[in-house]
Amino acid sequence: MINAKTQNLIWRFLLYAVLILGSAAMLMPFFWMISTALKIESDIFTIPIKWIPSTLYWGNFTRAFEVVPIFHYMFNTFVMALLKIGGEVFVSALVAYGFARYQFRFKNVLFMIMLATMMLPYEVTMIPTFIIWSNLGFADSYVPLVLPAYFGSATFIFFLRMYFETFPRELEESAVIDGARPLGIFIRIFLPLSKAALFTIALWSFMGTWNDLLGQLIYINTPAKYTIQLGLAAFSNMTGETLWGPLMAASFIALIPIICFLLFAQRYFAEGIKMTGIKG
Repeated sequence: MINAKTQNLIWRFLLYAVLILGSAAMLMPFFWMISTALKIESDIFTIPIKWIPSTLYWGNFTRAFEVVPIFHYMFNTFVMALLKIGGEVFVSALVAYGFARYQFRFKNVLFMIMLATMMLPYEVTMIPTFIIWSNLGFADSYVPLVLPAYFGSATFIFFLRMYFETFPRELEESAVIDGARPLGIFIRIFLPLSKAALFTIALWSFMGTWNDLLGQLIYINTPAKYTIQLGLAAFSNMTGETLWGPLMAASFIALIPIICFLLFAQRYFAEGIKMTGIKG
């Protein structure tokens, strides 16, 4: 009969095996992208797949910069992402603070209505929203992509409300005794103590903006205003054919900011997901 220690080792081995296989499956497209970016055109679709190129061909990266102005598109996306993060994080935190720490009439009803907006697919509101922005004269601009962020995000508000509710009431009571006002309590106490959660939603906001194709495709038409995703999508149109090597090289370059941001915010992201906060 298998003892408890051996059984525990077997379960741990099986768990690690499943995690390793799952990680390999998730990373396989990433490895294929890097491998393709370093291959000559004739070696890309060979069967069986050559995961490691026989010779490293760096000409795909040079060709990628010749086809599209990658850094210009990345700069456009980076500026738009920063503008969105600044409003989305602060406004969402402010609204979540009100829902978490104050009692007012129709509070639960308003919160449920806000949550109901999360159930509407973007495709449902896409056309009427575009018509509204177009009639306002903001077609082919970043305004329809940035301005809505300053009204907050239902997902982020829900996330931060749960986080703020873990904070003890004694924090606010002590601040009130010292003469602090509600906005001062929010800025000087809640925001610094919520650094992990704020980094988490900032990361989500940045990744959502960087990887968004549909929204940017609807509103941006001028090539000079293209974001990185639009640039990658238009790659084949600019060359007249699909150059897989340069396209994968450009895709890898586009991933570098995401990878750097993830590495920088990894600790805060893990803490924010735990949703521990400060418990009384």
